[in-house]
Order: sequence, then C-alpha cells, then structure tokens
Amino acid sequence: MGAVALRGAGWFGALALGLSVAACDLIAPVEPVLTPRARPERNAAPIRVALPTSEESAAKRSYLAQVQSAQLSQGLLRQDGGGTDTPYSADMLARNFNQIVFFNEYGAGTRASGLPGSLRRWAGPVRMGVAFGRSVPASQQRQDRSDVTRYAARLGRATGHPVTMGTAPNFLVLFVSEDDRAEVLTTQATRIPGITKASLAPLMNLGDDIYCAVAAYATGPDPHTYTAAVAVIRAENPDLLRLSCIHEELAQGLGLANDSPMARPSIFNDDDEFALLTDHDEMLLGMLYDDRLNIGMSMAKAEPIVRILARERTNGPL
Repeated sequence: MGAVALRGAGWFGALALGLSVAACDLIAPVEPVLTPRARPERNAAPIRVALPTSEESAAKRSYLAQVQSAQLSQGLLRQDGGGTDTPYSADMLARNFNQIVFFNEYGAGTRASGLPGSLRRWAGPVRMGVAFGRSVPASQQRQDRSDVTRYAARLGRATGHPVTMGTAPNFLVLFVSEDDRAEVLTTQATRIPGITKASLAPLMNLGDDIYCAVAAYATGPDPHTYTAAVAVIRAENPDLLRLSCIHEELAQGLGLANDSPMARPSIFNDDDEFALLTDHDEMLLGMLYDDRLNIGMSMAKAEPIVRILARERTNGPL
C-alpha cells in the first residue's frame, strides 16, 4: 500500500479574488512491488548546466510567483510558527493528531469513507537524497540541497527516528520542471527498490494547480510500514513556496499524511496560513514515532495513548 499527498492552489479565479486554496489529497494507493531492484550506489550528481525552459514552464513559473505574492499580501505563508493568536491545548493536539494520522481525505481514487485507518510510518532508517532536472541552475541546486539537508536533520530530531541524507536514498526529493519531471522520475525514482514507473503515475501526471506532491510506498509484507517515498517539487516554485513544499511534503512522507482545517498553528491545513513546520507540528511528529504507538495500530486502540502523549508535550491537562 501507499499514499500520495498533493499540495496546490486552486485556479478558479484564485488570483483575481486574492485567494489561494491549498489541497492535500490522498489518492489511489500504490500496490506493493515485492521484487527488489538494485540500489543506487550514490546520489545523482547535480547537473551544472541549466537548459532553457519551455513556454509552458515559464508560464507556470509566472503563475506560481503570483500565487506566492497573493498569499503573502493576505498574511498567509507565515514563518513565525504561531504565537499568542494560535493557542492550543493537549486536547486540541490529540484531536489534530488523530485527524492527520488516521484519516485520509481521499482513498482508492474517491473520497474516503470517513472511517479511520491505521497508523502508518517508517520502521527502518530514512535516507534522503536529492536530484534535479536539467532546468535547475547550479546555484539553485546548492540552495535546495542545503535546505533539504537542514530539514532532514530537524525531522530526525523531531521524530527521534533516523532521518539523514544517505548515499543509497529510500526517500528521494526531486526538484523538477514541467519539462523534465517525467524524465527524472523515470531515471531516478525507479532506482529505489520497490518503485516502478507505473507506481509513479500520480507524480508524473500532476494537475496544473498542484505545486508539489509526495508518494509514500509500503512495498514490504506490512502495508502500514513505509519503505520508500518520492517527493516532487516544481522547479518553477518561487523561494518561499519552494521551501514550504520541502517542509510539508517531507513531513507528510513520514506519516502525517492528511490535512485538517482545525489544525493550527500547522502546515497540515489547507489554508496555507503557515509556510514552515511549527512547534505544534514537531509535536505531532514526535508523537507519531513514540514507541508507545505501534505501526498498524487502530485509532481506537491508540487514542488513550495519544491523549497521554499530547498532555506530556503541552505540560497540561486534557
């Protein structure tokens, strides 16, 4: 099993109305592929010479720059992590955890039934790697690689789980344009054991209103244990949208797969109020990887433990 999370801005007059709507949808799960493939010996070397982009890619870049500008003008994409205007209690933290971890907005290609699923996360170490399309300039490659490296370390601290940059990555982060996305997915992502070109279809066919996505795969015997992930970040994204995609997609690829309109201050909310991972979100990650919760655990069984974990992290009663 696997899941794909998408993030994007709805076009329907978004800029004309000064409004950007983000979406994180879970769509049809990827069937497990049990035949192992050869692991890559090392990360793909960055390509130093950027190629000219197509008119389609240039138009996408212009549109995304307008999206970012519109959101900032409305006070969205906050980078302060919240404050006195965004209080939350242990009860709210536990509620947000349950919504983000156990529910899917979509399932099997249609809206989910509304029933909670089971807890999903990684069991083994997460080794992140970065690859780029030929349209990404060398200077941008250096910045993106640095941002992913720093964020991987933060995710490792937040989860208490091994999350590092690895020479044989099982979590690949791709910065690709409309011109080279298919090529890089085919040549790079399929080098990860268990990932085939067919299983990458949701990432190949991103809608025009999607500016980043992540697919997490469970290719082993346990459908709740993630073994691989691929994040796609449009190279056309401007600076802050680009960084916000890194923050949201990489965290979602660890198991915080859903969004909740009640989660605040949080990046796991469709409203795009916050651009970067917040303290609230770090608590969710720490709870997800706490040893008192087990992979495959139902929400009903996990809920009493979740309440204890939330109370511990907020130092307050439920």
